[in-house]
Amino acid sequence: MKKPNHDKLKQEFRGFYRVLILTCTIVAIFAVGLIYLLVDPDLSAFKNNGPDAEIVTVPVEEDDFDKIENGIHVRTGFVEAPGMMETVQNCTNCHSAKLVIQNRMNKERWKATIRWMQETQNLWDLGKNEDIIIDYLVTNYPPKKKGRREILTDIEWYELKD
Repeated sequence: MKKPNHDKLKQEFRGFYRVLILTCTIVAIFAVGLIYLLVDPDLSAFKNNGPDAEIVTVPVEEDDFDKIENGIHVRTGFVEAPGMMETVQNCTNCHSAKLVIQNRMNKERWKATIRWMQETQNLWDLGKNEDIIIDYLVTNYPPKKKGRREILTDIEWYELKD
């Protein structure tokens, strides 16, 4: 006789348990929604926004793009000399011309640097342009000879006390 009461109690508990799980699930979904609204109140993740700024192209005359003034390529700062355009076309695709200009190296160091870029930075095979580029860089941006430091000037000397 006690068994039917026990089964009835068990069924009531299952019903209560299902309601409790459903309520917890609804509260959790509601909580996640509130947290999302706190993080992104505009719901921008659900909007298909284009760029905020309008893209404006400035017409550039071909003469200005590769203009040279006083022997300097205006856009990059490279010295006008044989091999300059090959250097511009192969070096400035990945980094600034200023980075190239400041790294004054000899022929062996440039070759080693190019090999390093090819092995680790996905630089393509330069082919016949490699020697042209290296000759251009070594000729126009050779290593600077530093020598001794400059003489110290404008120093106020003081005597050390024992």
